[in-house]
Amino acid sequence: MRPHSTLATEIAQRIRARLALGTSDIHAATRQEMNLEATAGGEIDPSLEVRVAIELHGFGVIQPFLDDPSIEELWINGPDSVFVATAGVSRKVDVVLSGVETRRLVERMLRHTGRRVDMSQPFVDASLPDGSRLHVVIPDITKKHWSINIRKFSAGLRDLADLVDAEALSLQAAHFLRGLVKEGKSILVSGATQAGKTTFLAALLAAVPDSERVISVEETFELQLPRSDHVGMQCRGPNLEGNGEVSLRRLVKEALRMRPDRIVVGEVREAEALDLLIALNSGLPGMCSLHAKSARHALVKISTLPLLAGRNIDHSFILPTVAGTIDAVVHVERGSDGIRRVREIIHPTGGVKGGLIEAVTSFDWRGGVLARVEGS
Repeated sequence: MRPHSTLATEIAQRIRARLALGTSDIHAATRQEMNLEATAGGEIDPSLEVRVAIELHGFGVIQPFLDDPSIEELWINGPDSVFVATAGVSRKVDVVLSGVETRRLVERMLRHTGRRVDMSQPFVDASLPDGSRLHVVIPDITKKHWSINIRKFSAGLRDLADLVDAEALSLQAAHFLRGLVKEGKSILVSGATQAGKTTFLAALLAAVPDSERVISVEETFELQLPRSDHVGMQCRGPNLEGNGEVSLRRLVKEALRMRPDRIVVGEVREAEALDLLIALNSGLPGMCSLHAKSARHALVKISTLPLLAGRNIDHSFILPTVAGTIDAVVHVERGSDGIRRVREIIHPTGGVKGGLIEAVTSFDWRGGVLARVEGS
């Protein structure tokens, strides 16, 4: 007897084939296929009907994990190697996906995105309908199996008050940061992978006054900003002929033509750092996130990445520009307990000394709490 997961996938495929012919609606096609299955094999287990519905309307056997609000991330390394993370701690789950099922799953996830993954494009980043981020790598970049990672959007942490309730931020630090946002200061959020940078960036943006127009640019849509005057843009890869690519640098330049009151770069990785600094240097406030191991390391990195833009760019321009445009750096970390917290907030003084940007620590982690530094 075929396992229900495989059988449900087969029935769902037959239902889609009926729909493609245009001979019936989804309810009639489902009823017809289930009746055929009952005729062939006897009484239908109610759980099979549920699995078929999940296959049709969701993402198969992984849909329950996507629906579970406690699960932050899910990844698939191979047919019987599926993991989820809850509160920063990972565990293997009892799910088996064949190679064919995995490829069909990815096809369904990418169907609405206009993106593809194949031998010419072995990596893909995309956003799922709920805002989760999808990343896929296929062989021969991976050794044998397709690798899938789904990072879910934290819907429960929408503003600074939510972060205070989650003990990721102290109340005093939240008031301090809210004040910086309302004053139109430019803020850099730093941290390692999975430290919570995007969630924190979205919480900061929730404090932006409703009267402001926010333009955000990202490699793949991740920021969920429930505001009326917001335009989000994402990058686009090249087509089959190698044309049509839209880079993050291009998006930053285009954003400046859209009357922004505040510009946001979801994550600065390369030479787009130069375009962002030029925008901030014109007096436009902004925010971005950056991979870094500390707040001061983030200042060094944001001063180095613009050099990737070309040989005519040097530190004599970059260092004073960073010192004069970045008003605060918020560093977030994920602890060994899996909990994400703000560990440090610094602000540049505007000066450069010995090739380094001078900065003062406003808040740091002491005695198990994010506390204000006296005299800062």
